[in-house]
Amino acid sequence: MIKNLSYWERKSWFSQIDYCIVGSGIVGLNCALHLKLKHPKAKILIIEKGILPQGASTKNAGFACFGSLSEILSDLESHSEKEVFNLVEKRIKGLDLLIKTLGKQAISYKNFGGFELFFNEDQSLYEKCHSKIKEVNTLLCNIYNADIFSIKEHGLEFNGMLPQYISNPLEAQIDTGQMMFNLLQKVLGMGVFIINSSELESYSEDNTKVSLQLKGGIQTSTKHLFIATNAFSRQLLNLDVTPVRNQVLITKPIKNLHIKGTYHLDRGYFYFRNIDDRLLLGGGRHLDAINETTSDFGLTNSIQEKLEYILLNNIIPNQNVEVDMRWSGILGVGSKKEPIVKSISNRVHCAVRLGGMGVAIGSTLGKELSELIL
Repeated sequence: MIKNLSYWERKSWFSQIDYCIVGSGIVGLNCALHLKLKHPKAKILIIEKGILPQGASTKNAGFACFGSLSEILSDLESHSEKEVFNLVEKRIKGLDLLIKTLGKQAISYKNFGGFELFFNEDQSLYEKCHSKIKEVNTLLCNIYNADIFSIKEHGLEFNGMLPQYISNPLEAQIDTGQMMFNLLQKVLGMGVFIINSSELESYSEDNTKVSLQLKGGIQTSTKHLFIATNAFSRQLLNLDVTPVRNQVLITKPIKNLHIKGTYHLDRGYFYFRNIDDRLLLGGGRHLDAINETTSDFGLTNSIQEKLEYILLNNIIPNQNVEVDMRWSGILGVGSKKEPIVKSISNRVHCAVRLGGMGVAIGSTLGKELSELIL
């Protein structure tokens, strides 16, 4: 029996649910979208524990990227060439699907290019990338039929960095807020129900339905349950998914900001970009890997101080720049980079472990998740 709800609330929101999705991030919303396209008469309910999507969907840096050269080389150390090719291809196809779903204007898509920079002390990493660039371009040439990465010299006034950088003209940036707002509006316009500040505590399954126990004593059921909570999935499923925290800061508007594009540093552990005449900078979880392996949002002095040091000493030296906001997001990672998209049982399915590539693969994973019931 559903507690603390009226007859009308029970009848309108919590009865005769065909598909219930846990998580209203990019994966969950795309799952709902594609389920609705295939089953227009189905009743679809999304349960979201936050007032906005928790995790990373509305907290990421808005990089429309598929991996810097050093990241790809790092992946090749623990994955086969075929696995790495498939990962990059999935990310590229996911970005294409995102654009097809919402359009470039709705996500403020700007193709300024991507740039991998190297601190002076990372000379050996740069030399490794330089020596392997042809090999990686050859590996990925079947995707674009052209070389992706090239070595160039920047004329920007960065401090403490090598003059050479690795260019990726295919990389772009988006406005994460616009992406999620417009995706949410699209799904709501299709008749999908979304309940915020509601959390699934447990579920049980029989031959006809999945019974759901929600926080606050609410009980309901659905024909199929889809779990799209990424880093938080271990609260419901026993899978190889570990939550890790990434911290971000953004400056106040900077007059005559000379930086335009998406930038990667230190194998992608640091990253920055321009947005609304501001500079966004994030990363650094590898500096305190033990404490940043957490599902708790929050900030730490050591990482925020490192981000500010890079901002004021390396990226925009000799300028009076002020930090305006700071926040954190929770990523879902694991022993492998390949996301997990599978059926747990006949009626319970999941798409998790996005590995920090939610913008790139979230649309595809949501679509794949919806197809598990076909």
